[in-house]
Amino acid sequence: MSGVLRTVNRIVLGLLGLVLLLGGGSVLAVGLGAKPPSWWIHDGRKDVLLSVADRQRWRDEGWWWPVVIAVLGVVVLLALWWLVAQFRRRRLAEVLVDTGDGEGARLRGRALESVLVSGAEAVDGVEHAGLVLTGRRSSPTARGKLSLAPHAVPGEALWEFGEEALAQARNSAGLASLPAEVRLRAVKHRAERVS
Repeated sequence: MSGVLRTVNRIVLGLLGLVLLLGGGSVLAVGLGAKPPSWWIHDGRKDVLLSVADRQRWRDEGWWWPVVIAVLGVVVLLALWWLVAQFRRRRLAEVLVDTGDGEGARLRGRALESVLVSGAEAVDGVEHAGLVLTGRRSSPTARGKLSLAPHAVPGEALWEFGEEALAQARNSAGLASLPAEVRLRAVKHRAERVS
């Protein structure tokens, strides 16, 4: 996904830059006195880009405003998708494992994530774990949430997660370190009646 996003970023920024460069350059050239071709949008220093007649030409057409609103809506949705994609954390597809022979191996990121999740859920007091790997293939970072049971002691659960689940995943992948950022949250439960 990151390669696709990188390509989309380059294409969008390239097209946007080209449009701004051509538009701004043409306005500047005509403003400085260059003679534009006959088909160009404006043709003199005192000319405006859009005259009153140009701006009001389609006002009475029934299809004009729905088309304008639909196109602007699509542009806004694409811009929002692009903005959200910039800030989304990218999940690692694979982790490079040093095998000691100089070649190395590739471990699927989801496989290491499942080892982390199963190890975290085996910790006493952790009811559910959701962990993903981010960062670089040679130095991944684990991020996620641990949902704690009502009887869990947060400090002990976090210590056990680091000493058991995280250490097991780090050792199984042959990594020198595996930093983790984990958020703890309590699982909501019904109040128990005491009689």
